[in-house]
Amino acid sequence: MFRDPGAVTRSRGIWVFLVPYLYNILSIIAPSIHASDFEYCNKRKDYVVTVTGVEVSPDPITRDQETSFVVSAFTDKPLSGGKVVIRVAYFGISVFSQTGDLCDNISCPIPAGGFTISYSQFLPVIAPPGSYTRTLKVQDGYTKELTCIKFDFKIGFFKLTDGPIDT
Repeated sequence: MFRDPGAVTRSRGIWVFLVPYLYNILSIIAPSIHASDFEYCNKRKDYVVTVTGVEVSPDPITRDQETSFVVSAFTDKPLSGGKVVIRVAYFGISVFSQTGDLCDNISCPIPAGGFTISYSQFLPVIAPPGSYTRTLKVQDGYTKELTCIKFDFKIGFFKLTDGPIDT
């Protein structure tokens, strides 16, 4: 069988151009979705729902823009429903609180296994920039706490623009 000795060189040449191109694409996409570190509200408690990750998009959050929060979770037991309680604190001072039906954002009953809780929030232009802490609790129909996590996020100083800035 005849082998083309230049084939190996040509295939390496493709990677020389492809790798920097892929790196540039990932460096543009990666900052817009960020996996946030989180901690459980009570580190000693054995919660029915285990949180596996939190994603905030965009990060940093900008004022006067919708922000998405996606919480990945797992449960060994099916969930028939419940509530989601969200609280936001700015430098330790409570500035926002909201309670909603768990089944508004996910099909209930939730079978045992992995699931995600997704929600969006529009942050007003008057929201001060800085560090915030968001607490998310999931409760069953009897207000028993199924999970509770806290994670930090930041609101940036400037609004990102969609296009060129007029001067």
